[in-house]
Amino acid sequence: MKISVRNLEPTKVKLTVTVDPEEFNPYLDTARKEIAKQVNVPGFRKGHVPGKIIDQRFGFGAVAGEAVNAAVPELYSKALEEKKIHPMAQPELDVQDVPQSAKDDTKLKFVATVERRPDIELPKLDGMVVEVAQPEVSDDDVAKRLENLRQRFGTLVGVDRPAAKGDFANIDLDAQIDGESVDSQEGVSYELGSGTMLDGIDEALEGLSAGEETTFESTLQGGDHEGEKAQVKVKVNSVKTEELPELDDDFAQEASEFDTLDELKADIRKQCEADLEARQATDARDAFIAKLQEGLEIPVPKGVKKEAVEQQLKGMTPDPEKATKEQKAQAEETVEKELKDQIVLDVLSEQMDVTVSQNEVFQFLASIAQQYGMEPNAFINAIIKNGQIGSAVQEVGRSKGMVAGMKAVTFKNPNGDVLDLSKYLGEVEENEEDQSVEAASAAAAVADEIAKKDDDKADDAE
Repeated sequence: MKISVRNLEPTKVKLTVTVDPEEFNPYLDTARKEIAKQVNVPGFRKGHVPGKIIDQRFGFGAVAGEAVNAAVPELYSKALEEKKIHPMAQPELDVQDVPQSAKDDTKLKFVATVERRPDIELPKLDGMVVEVAQPEVSDDDVAKRLENLRQRFGTLVGVDRPAAKGDFANIDLDAQIDGESVDSQEGVSYELGSGTMLDGIDEALEGLSAGEETTFESTLQGGDHEGEKAQVKVKVNSVKTEELPELDDDFAQEASEFDTLDELKADIRKQCEADLEARQATDARDAFIAKLQEGLEIPVPKGVKKEAVEQQLKGMTPDPEKATKEQKAQAEETVEKELKDQIVLDVLSEQMDVTVSQNEVFQFLASIAQQYGMEPNAFINAIIKNGQIGSAVQEVGRSKGMVAGMKAVTFKNPNGDVLDLSKYLGEVEENEEDQSVEAASAAAAVADEIAKKDDDKADDAE
C-alpha cells in the first residue's frame, strides 16, 4: 500500500492511498464468500459457490463494490496509523480507481481528506511547578450563605400596595395573537425582577395592585407559537412580600443544631473553607492545562470548530440562526478553548501512555446516562450503534491523562507552599468528564433519537 500525504492546512490533510492487488484480493475473496452465502445457484450448495461463478453470475462490479466498502475504511485506518495522523472529524472519501475484472491490473486508489489534530510538543513535566491561587473565605461568603439559609425560613405576607421588585405576585396570563387567545395560565406565582418569565412582564407588573390588569407585548418562549410576538394580558390577583426572620440566636436554634448565631456562623465558615479547598483542585486543573499551553500555537480545525459552535448555540438560544453577535462570540470562545484543551489532553494522554479499559468507558457512559435521566444500557447501545464509542474512549483517555499529568507535577500556592491534591484528583477527573462538550452533544443526540423512536411507537400504537 502506497500512501502520499499532502498538507492542505495545519489541521487538514489529503491522503492518497494506492492498494496493490495482492492486498486488495483478500477483500475480493471475502466479498465473493459473503455474496455466496446470500444467493442460490443451481448445482451448488448455498455458501459454497466458487468465486469465478459468482463473478460470472453477478458481475465482478458487484463483487468489487462489496470489497471496496469493506477495504477502504480499514485501509484508511491503517494509513492514519502508519503516518501518525490523528483525525478530529469524519473523512471525505473519494474512490478514484477500481479494477474492472479479475484480470485487471488496475490498483484500488482512493483519496481521504480529513481534519486532523495539529502536531504540538508539550513541555516536559519533570520539575514543572504550577502555581494555584489560594482561595480565602471572606465575611461576604459567610453572609451570603447565611442569607440563603435565612430565605429558606422566610414567609410570604400579603400587602395592600402596588407590586414592586422583589414582591411575589399571583397572576393570570392570557396571550393573544391577532385577537385570538393562544395560551393562558391562571394562579401563577411570579417574583418581580427574577426574569424567569416573559420579557416585559416585570415592567408591566411593577406598580399594579391586586385586582388591576394591563397588556404588554412579548415574544412567546414555548408552545406552538414559540418565537412569535403576542399581546399578553396580565391580571394581578394578590401581592405578597417576603418576611425574613431576624438573625439572632432564636434563628440559629430554629435553622440548625446550634444554640447561638455565632456558632452557626463559625460552622458556615468551615463549610465554605471545605468547599474552597475542594474547588482548588479544579482551579489546579485549569492552571495545569494553561501551563501546558504556554507559548504553544494550537490551531483548531475549522470544520470541527464550526460544527461545535452550532451545537453550542443550540444550547444557548431556541433559534441559533437568530443568535446575537455576543452569543456567537461567546460560543466561538468557548469552543475554541474546549478544542485546544482536548488537543492538549489527547497529546498528554499519549505522552503518559494512558490505556483505557472497556469497563472504564462503560462506567463513563453510564454516568452520562444518569445525568440525562436515561437507562444506561439503552444509552450505551445507542452510542455503540451510532459509532460514537470512539469519542467516549477519547474522553476517558483525556481524563486519565490529565490526572496522571497532574500527579507528575508540583502544585504550589502563591506563598510557595506545596499543595497536596491527591484526595481531590478523582473529583477533578469526574468534573472533566461532566464538562465535555462532545459527551454532552452525544448524549443529547442519543436522547433525541430515543425520544423519536418512542414517538414513532406511540404513533404506531394509535
